[in-house]
Amino acid sequence: MIIFSLSHINNKNILKLKSLIKYVVNSASYGILLAVMLLLLVPELRENNATLWNIFQVNPKTQPALSYAKAVQAAAPAVVNIYSEEIQNNPSYVRSQRKSTRLGSGVIMDSNGYLLTNYHVVQNANLINVLLQNGQQYHAELIGFDIYTDLAVLKVNAQNLPVIPQNKTQQSLAGDVVLAIGNPLNLGQTITQGIISATGRIGLSNTSYLQFLQMDAAINKGNSGGALVNTNGVLVGINSRQFTEINPQLNDIQGIFFAVPYQLAYKVMQQIIENGRVIRGWLGIVSDHYNQTAKGFTISGIEPNGPADIAGLKVGDVVYQIGETQIESTNHALDIVAETTPDTTLVFKVYRNNESLSIPVKILEKRGL
Repeated sequence: MIIFSLSHINNKNILKLKSLIKYVVNSASYGILLAVMLLLLVPELRENNATLWNIFQVNPKTQPALSYAKAVQAAAPAVVNIYSEEIQNNPSYVRSQRKSTRLGSGVIMDSNGYLLTNYHVVQNANLINVLLQNGQQYHAELIGFDIYTDLAVLKVNAQNLPVIPQNKTQQSLAGDVVLAIGNPLNLGQTITQGIISATGRIGLSNTSYLQFLQMDAAINKGNSGGALVNTNGVLVGINSRQFTEINPQLNDIQGIFFAVPYQLAYKVMQQIIENGRVIRGWLGIVSDHYNQTAKGFTISGIEPNGPADIAGLKVGDVVYQIGETQIESTNHALDIVAETTPDTTLVFKVYRNNESLSIPVKILEKRGL
């Protein structure tokens, strides 16, 4: 009986405690609700009780603004202004000379003073001046140039220069955001932003626009030879030119600009530094068809007395292997040849009249345009 009474008393106390807690919670809720309503309806209360008001105010986190400032800070110091001067003699007056100045940009590729720019920026220049972003100015020497890619290598007598960030395995894709850095119209270093519209090849064989990166970041006069970088500030190309078309109906085309892909520009620079020029292997054939069935390209024309002609290749031959490399496309094959050291003999495997042949071909050097 005693145990039952104690249990009865405890249950009653628990019920009373629950009722009391419920009453306190409800009262507090009504009080908070009333306080919020007063703060909303009476502005003076908010001014006098700013701390209390902040408790009920929602403060959404501010999203950081999208910025490419870090990329610019990493790359911009290595992009220079180039001023080249050409002294032209007037044939009508023996003592009369005219000085022509070209404006362009360049990219410091090596801390010992090697720079890349466009050849048309320094073509026929008697004097080349390089102006760094920190105000330092140097005279530059033209080490060599490549007409096919419109690239030139300059050298200044300086060390510990700022170098553009580089990644030899960098691969650009259509849709990548890029920044073009240069000195358009001599207005000072300027950044334009866009995306890569189409990617180019990195082999040495092609000389058309198809091997360049196409983008919509503006390239104006003075931007030529400047840097095209990604959003990490890593070099992806050397700005080259704006699309031009002879057809007058296409004069209003805008937003089509080109840059030499970094990997190709780097190959050209290394060859110019080592050899004074770019040495390309030459086969002497024309091909406009890749045979998907045979996995090779069909020879549609042969230059007389060229390497292919001398070796015995014929029109209609389907080349499916060069050396130990299976051919993936016509351009792939031409790149293999272009990057082969001249006077090297490569074995071409071809299909001719349903027969497989192995034909040794001595690759020669391609000179001039």
